[in-house]
Amino acid sequence: MAQARSRKRRIGMQIAEHATGIVASLLFLAPIVWTVLSAFKPAQESRQPPLPPWPTTGFSVENYATLNTFGDGLWLPAQNSIYVSVMTVVLSVIVSVLAGYGFSRFRFPLKNLLFVLILSTIMIPFQSILTPIFLVLTKIGLHNTLTGLVCVYVTLQLPFSIFMMRNAFDAVPREIEEAARMDGANNVTMLLRVMLPLVWPGIVTIALFAFLGAWNEFLAALVLMTDQSKFTLPIMMTALQSGRFGAIDWGAVQAGVTVMMVPCLVLFLLLQRFYIRGLMAGAVK
Repeated sequence: MAQARSRKRRIGMQIAEHATGIVASLLFLAPIVWTVLSAFKPAQESRQPPLPPWPTTGFSVENYATLNTFGDGLWLPAQNSIYVSVMTVVLSVIVSVLAGYGFSRFRFPLKNLLFVLILSTIMIPFQSILTPIFLVLTKIGLHNTLTGLVCVYVTLQLPFSIFMMRNAFDAVPREIEEAARMDGANNVTMLLRVMLPLVWPGIVTIALFAFLGAWNEFLAALVLMTDQSKFTLPIMMTALQSGRFGAIDWGAVQAGVTVMMVPCLVLFLLLQRFYIRGLMAGAVK
């Protein structure tokens, strides 16, 4: 009798957990599905009340065509965003892997102090240093350039990325490194052929963070970019939401949100397995 009650209680708990998970998933998915469906409404229907969220007069790509007529079109800001995001990922990964490996495996003067100073920059609000960044980029000739924007994004990503990579390298048993040393591996071979395959989830994690941060960042691009041909997608979306003559084309806005959202969702779904493992790296030794 007690076993039957315990089993019923366990089944009830499982049902409650699954029901809670389903409800939470629906709450998270509802805005995404709503946005995607709204983007396929005909232009006339998208100006009407948003309920129901799906097209009632047939699916249409008219909003995407309208989106391509704003400013210099859709492809140019998308190309700028792709360039900035990819370069941010590449530079962030290279620098953070080298720095994380150095902080984890080498001894040098003021090592701990330097690492704490790097981490302390996370506590500085980004908005408070925009003016110095603007002046520095102007002084070195990188103001209003995508390269300058990449340098800013990499600088913002490095503290967290170095922290993650140091933890990932710390989680690798030193016995593996010692065995490779006995086989004649030098520092470069050790890093490229032994350590990198073992810390791959951490690399994917910082790469994903860097991509999402650069792809969606708005404030720095707004302040540092003055040439319309250098605008990224978030800046284009701001101009789109401002509307023409005070009228906002909500269908085009939903189409723009969908365009910005899809790459992030695809990357996260493809890399989520490595992402979770990367976040856990170094948590348990």
